[in-house]
Amino acid sequence: MDPVHPVGGQAGAPAVGAARLEVTVHGLVQGVGYRAFARSRALDLGLRGFARNNADGTVTVVAEGTPEALQRLVEALRQGPPAGRVDGLEVHWSAPQGLGPGFGIG
Repeated sequence: MDPVHPVGGQAGAPAVGAARLEVTVHGLVQGVGYRAFARSRALDLGLRGFARNNADGTVTVVAEGTPEALQRLVEALRQGPPAGRVDGLEVHWSAPQGLGPGFGIG
């Protein structure tokens, strides 16, 4: 398992073109509106993807778009909604896989 990046840590985005971002968010992130928060920020940034709860209490956010917009999403995910608490993020960058339009919550 990859180490959890501290809230203040930063993983660098690819430099150009479209990219895919997969983030696992640790902390108090279920039952506090975190997925809706992630969806709102992603749509504001013109990203497509989804957010889902995991059985271990984490939330996974997958998004595709420009590296700049994805990096801004990572910054927002570090903060989270007011009712939540983000203890850390696992951030993974890769090539886009052609997610459909919109941003779903699962």
